[in-house]
Amino acid sequence: MTHDTDPKPISKEWNYHPDLPLADPSVFKWPPDPRFLGRWVLRNWLTLSERVMMVVLATLCWLFLYPSLGTAQTLAFGWVFQVWLVNFGLMICIAGGLHWFFYVRRGQGKALKFDHREPAKGNSLWNFSNQVHDNMFWSLGSGVLQVTVLQVLVMWLMANGYVPTINLTSNPILFIAGLMLLPIWSAFHFYWVHRLLHVPFLYKRVHALHHRNVNIGPWSGLSMHPVEHLLYLSSLLIHCVIPSHPIHLYFHVIYLAPGAAMTHTGYEDLLIKDKRKLALGTFYHQLHHRYYECNYGNQEMPWDRWFGTFHDGSDEGTKETRSRKKDMYSGV
Repeated sequence: MTHDTDPKPISKEWNYHPDLPLADPSVFKWPPDPRFLGRWVLRNWLTLSERVMMVVLATLCWLFLYPSLGTAQTLAFGWVFQVWLVNFGLMICIAGGLHWFFYVRRGQGKALKFDHREPAKGNSLWNFSNQVHDNMFWSLGSGVLQVTVLQVLVMWLMANGYVPTINLTSNPILFIAGLMLLPIWSAFHFYWVHRLLHVPFLYKRVHALHHRNVNIGPWSGLSMHPVEHLLYLSSLLIHCVIPSHPIHLYFHVIYLAPGAAMTHTGYEDLLIKDKRKLALGTFYHQLHHRYYECNYGNQEMPWDRWFGTFHDGSDEGTKETRSRKKDMYSGV
């Protein structure tokens, strides 16, 4: 594909979208296809993918930035503040860096950008009448605070032996399996929490704040109501049950918090010298932000297809989604 900083829009509805209807990239195929599974493992774990980058970053944080578990045995302001400061810095660097590249520097123009529009300004819908400032407020305020509280809790439990832990040398297979399975667990947890948040009572009072972002950007990913932050980030409590290493916990934190900025850039991929080098957002989730009652999960997992909430990007999919929304809100 040729890099074009001002590409011709694909339609009135979208600046860009992949081929439609959307294909099924789920690893949960039956019968299993070993070649497909092999390509999935290669793409996600044996190349410089976004997941591998997150694991590398988690390892660096474990080695150099977060306090040791020895320090975490006793709750104290110093190390708790250190965890918060690292998390705050990660959000600034990742969400802020992506926003600067795509929306300030305009390093990719509108190539692979789903929505025609730019982030909203001068609209009273948003705190500070500015979409980006509103999103930063919720992400850096409630988001970073709550992910830090849950992370600190799990670190303290690990440090004191109240939850099962492992290390790489004694349990290498379990260590690697844990890294590979955490995104699958997170996707499963996210799907059901997300469906809960779309129950009209919770949607109007909680989730609507996130859904003001019909046209998403990097700061939209973690921009949520505090109640939604608590539900979304409760995925981290899996480390209280499943044997984990601090690297697993830190990878999970990065996946849920700064990682949300990557999946909400509003662009499908990062282009370097006109070539796709890093997967970012998906049209699958962009459809959710446009049409609401569909695609609650992510495209690699089968939950939307299994439970009848999949939108494949077609006009028929839009009609079904709108009908589902009408039924959900009838009598409310």
